[in-house]
Amino acid sequence: MRSGEEARMDAAAFVTELEQALDQVLRRLTPEDTLRADLDGEPTVERLLKVALRSELEAAEIAARWMATTPGVEVKLAFARQIGDEAKHYRLIEERLRDLGENLAGFNPLSKGYGELYLYLTTLSDMVERIAATQFAREAIATVWNRQFIAFCERQGDATTARLYREVVQVDEEFHHELGKKLLARYATTPQQQAKARAAMNRTLELAEEVQNLYARQGMRHAPSS
Repeated sequence: MRSGEEARMDAAAFVTELEQALDQVLRRLTPEDTLRADLDGEPTVERLLKVALRSELEAAEIAARWMATTPGVEVKLAFARQIGDEAKHYRLIEERLRDLGENLAGFNPLSKGYGELYLYLTTLSDMVERIAATQFAREAIATVWNRQFIAFCERQGDATTARLYREVVQVDEEFHHELGKKLLARYATTPQQQAKARAAMNRTLELAEEVQNLYARQGMRHAPSS
């Protein structure tokens, strides 16, 4: 029988393998013509920030759903941290939109319903699957799309929004991803758990690419994520 230390090393190697596979897909999400927005008309900072509100709300809500039904205390607290961060982002984006002259009275970012990725995430019941799909994969995807959005804001001359994302939102998303790596290394310690984690990550990435390709055909780009 392998010792606990050997098992931990195996889990660490597994996370390294996942990270390499993740990076390969993320490189396909970085060209200038990628996008993730549900827009009416040409992209503007204001329109893209409204799309971001939906992403932040979905991310906070899925973490809230899972906090109550996840057994591991450490993972519960990770979801709690994410709930707080995404809610913070939502309020900061709202404030920025108001500063830009947007009237948000009656605005509901979920008026068109939940996204396909959110609906997939609601089907996950296993703790390792949840970590792999959200904090590990979804948050890594968010950092890529957010970098594109920061660059878009800078080209539009909106240094304030770019700074908000660079100094607050992006820092939190990177923290979530790194926390996801640590949690996977701790909990994805059996072949069965690792298979579940790999499948959840892959499906999350597939859905991200499907969204990218769909909106690319519609001429939209640069929307931030959470």
